[in-house]
This record gives sequence, C-alpha cells and structure tokens, in this order.
Amino acid sequence: MAITNEQQEEIDSLRSEKFSTRRPISSALEEVLYQALPVLDHGFVRVIDYMGNDASIVQAARVSYGKGTKKTSEDRGLINYLMRHRHTTPFEMCEIKYHIKLPIFIARQWIRHRTANVNEYSARYSILDNEFYVPEAHHVAAQSSINHQGRGDLLTPEQSQYVLDLIKKESMNSYEGYIDLLNEEGDPERPGLARELARMNLTVNFYTQWYWKIDLHNLFHFLSLRADSHAQFEIQEYARVMLETVKYWVPFAYEAFVEHRMGGAHFSKTALTVIQKLIQGEPMTQEISGLSAREWKEVMEKLK
Repeated sequence: MAITNEQQEEIDSLRSEKFSTRRPISSALEEVLYQALPVLDHGFVRVIDYMGNDASIVQAARVSYGKGTKKTSEDRGLINYLMRHRHTTPFEMCEIKYHIKLPIFIARQWIRHRTANVNEYSARYSILDNEFYVPEAHHVAAQSSINHQGRGDLLTPEQSQYVLDLIKKESMNSYEGYIDLLNEEGDPERPGLARELARMNLTVNFYTQWYWKIDLHNLFHFLSLRADSHAQFEIQEYARVMLETVKYWVPFAYEAFVEHRMGGAHFSKTALTVIQKLIQGEPMTQEISGLSAREWKEVMEKLK
C-alpha cells in the first residue's frame, strides 16, 4: 500500500481532531475513521464519513423519535426481521463515504454499480503515479473452460513468472512512454502532449482513486455480489475490507446481512420442488428435475 506524504499528513491531521455531536455515531467505526486499510499491493480503503448507525435503521422503521427501543435485543430482532423480509428503505437511511485506491480495470467493473455518488481522480488535470497492480503468483490462472468471465487452473511456476515479468515490463514501459509524452521538463526536442491524451498510453492495471458514497441498502447489494466467491478475486479483496468496516459501523445490520444474504440462499420454484422431493426421499436426478445442468449444479452446491 502506498500513501503519499500529503495524504498521510491529511490523515494524521484529521485523526488528531475530535468533535462533539448530537448525531448518532458508531464508536467502533470512529476508531478506524480516515485510516488507510490496505488492499492488494498498492490499494486501500478509507472511511471518510458516515451517517447513522443501527439505531437509525430502527428509528426509520418505526418512524419514531430518539434512539429507538431501549432493549438491544428488540433492535437486533427488528433489524433481522427487516433484512429477512427485504424491507429495504430503513437501511437507506444510513450512508457511508469511502476513499478508495484501486486498479483502473477494477474501477471499470466497479462503476457498473450505479447506485453510488462517485468522484474520481482525473488524469486530465493531474499526473498519475507510477503505481500498477501486479498479481501474486498464486493468483495467476488460465482462462476457465466453463466460465467465460473467470479463471481456471493455475499456471505452472515457470508460466506464472513469465506472465509476471511481462506485466511488470509492459507496465514500466507504458509509464515511461506516458512521462515522455507529457514532457513536463519542457525538453524542446520532444512534444509536450496534453495530459488528457498522454494518459491513453497507460495500461489498465495502473491505480486510480475515487470518493464513493452510498447508502447501506445499496452497499449491501454491492457486497452481496462482490464479496461472493464467484466474483473476481481483486474486487473480492476490496469487498472483504469494506465488509469489515460495515461490521464496525452497524454490527446488528452486519449480522443480519451475513445471516440472511451472505449465508442464506435463494431457490426458484422448481428448485424448491426438487428439494421437497429430496427431503421426502424420492429419487431425483438432473434429467428429471426440470432444472438445467447449470441450475442443478448451483442447487447442489448450495445444499452441499
């Protein structure tokens, strides 16, 4: 993880200040507020600001005043009920803002979630740092033969080393060309290309940064997809760290989310019929189930 001196100074300055407030806060999240939590080789996740806590969800659900019920067990039970029955609007009352440093190719995948407010570092105005993502050898794999958007078998150590050496070489050459095109030193023998054009020479494993603000309901949707084992490894790593911040922020909601969304399962009408027949001891195969081969495999994986 790479934090610039200016960023570290900002973090130290922000963490040195304390404010009194009448707003609901989360003590555990306050402890990590502004800190850079490392992800991948140069990336990080920082919580910059937030609004609300578990009590805010309860308050919104009951449209009441104050901090909701006095009994913690009742608040936990209500939040579990809301999550279980997919009553989403109370979770929208809480918001969180992150500062995230991530590879460009992950950012382009991430931006598909259109329910957040985003402001990204602009290479039209500023020069990108010489920081690019290189995967670890045990994450270098061939294309999957059954999943068109996933990884298959790991490469041999020799093959992995070849790939990693090539990535590093091409990335360094790309950045050298980028700097050469910019010609910030004003060398009269070289053109000084506009930053908005020079950036196109960079590869998509270079790092970008953005501020990303989202409400809790939509954050849960993002995490249910990106913290899932089927998601790309790199974005899983970001989701994993963000999930930890949610645990600090709204522990009751986090518990309910893990219980009913992350650890739960959804079945189609046909799949439920298959499960009922299996419970009753009826013989069942994919061919007679009414499920496609892929659906059958997914159901069996959920049932372990």
